Amino acid sequence: MNDENLLVGIETSDDAAVYKINEDTAIIQTLDFFTPVVDDPYTFGQIAAANSLSDIYAMGGKPTVAMNIVCFPNCLPIEVLGEILKGGADKVLEAGAVVVGGHSVQDEEPKFGLSVMGMVHPEKVLKNHGCRPGDVAIITKPLGTGIINTAIKGEVASREAYETAVKVMTTLNKYAGEIVARHEISACTDITGFGLMGHAYEMASASDVTIKLFKDKLPCIKESREYAEMGLVPEGSYNNRAYLEGKYELVSVEDWQADILFDPQTSGGLLVTCSPEESVKLLEELNRLELKSSVIGRAEKYSGKHIIVS
Repeated sequence: MNDENLLVGIETSDDAAVYKINEDTAIIQTLDFFTPVVDDPYTFGQIAAANSLSDIYAMGGKPTVAMNIVCFPNCLPIEVLGEILKGGADKVLEAGAVVVGGHSVQDEEPKFGLSVMGMVHPEKVLKNHGCRPGDVAIITKPLGTGIINTAIKGEVASREAYETAVKVMTTLNKYAGEIVARHEISACTDITGFGLMGHAYEMASASDVTIKLFKDKLPCIKESREYAEMGLVPEGSYNNRAYLEGKYELVSVEDWQADILFDPQTSGGLLVTCSPEESVKLLEELNRLELKSSVIGRAEKYSGKHIIVS
């Protein structure tokens, strides 16, 4: 069924649905939830909430209302759930939105996330397609959180690696998103479970271009290379490779770099494309934030592969 008010649906695997209410307002609807990536319940709540809120910013909007999605085993103290919910609520508050309830079910393993509604002007929706040959690609957070999380679960992550990963995962894309929304952007998405390669592929294929990624320009959490070389690579990385088989080309890319390229991110940064001229001012503003942004590639006319890394 076609609905002329559905501005963004599932056709291009975009980050959220967008539905036009009137000439000045469209709603953005999204949800996400997952199992713990850290042991501390409050921190897990923050990370899960930041991840769920991210899709709203990737569409150029502002979150307004959130509802909790909870799976929780009866063998754990209820105080653990309270800390998870508190972490999520505090992050929603930081986003300028409100939690208005939610739903819980009993499950064998804790899971938490949010269903989030946001608002955006119908003419200012950012989409994961529209990237043009000549545009540059910018990323707003370092990569490697999936590998670091695997090291954390294996109890081999250093304190520094843990703290850096938590900082990356709990930082809202609100701050980068507000800056991005003020600029002329051709395409935008956030980098989550499909990794940089997966989300860049969605952007490139939906835009009918080739995105060339610069392997030596990819920002990553320092310890992620060491842990990747140790084999601490999440299963999702291999799933991402299998999904994209035949759709990309790696040129003289080392194994550890490939692991980071396909690494599933939790609450990753925004991937933005714009003209080279627009990127100068955009980067100047983005790099006033604590997490530095980087140009990591450029879009070109489609040349047989949607993603080429060299």
